[in-house]
Amino acid sequence: MEITNEHIHGATILTLAGHFDVYATPTVEHLFQNIEAGSIPYFIINLSNVSFIDSTGLATLMIGEKRCRQQDGCLILFGIQKTVNVIFEVTHLNKILTIVNTREEAIERVQRLQES
Repeated sequence: MEITNEHIHGATILTLAGHFDVYATPTVEHLFQNIEAGSIPYFIINLSNVSFIDSTGLATLMIGEKRCRQQDGCLILFGIQKTVNVIFEVTHLNKILTIVNTREEAIERVQRLQES
């Protein structure tokens, strides 16, 4: 898996490409573990180039969501391919995690949260 990150408007944007599976999750999980106490973490995750996600990938996203919420931040996903979206629907994680269609929508949501 290829992972890149950038910081924009107070958020970390992770772009993942390939399979988000047991082999790729340690790197993403490490980023979530490094959320500092007292900081307000906003993570936006681009899944548009993820063609497969397994249970460890889903668990990692849930860990990230929990850590962000504990610090009054948020985790937002966007660009989910149809084949991967089926997994979110079957597991009902699409009702738990914040999912938007585009990068712009994700950034706008983070900005609204930062203002409130």
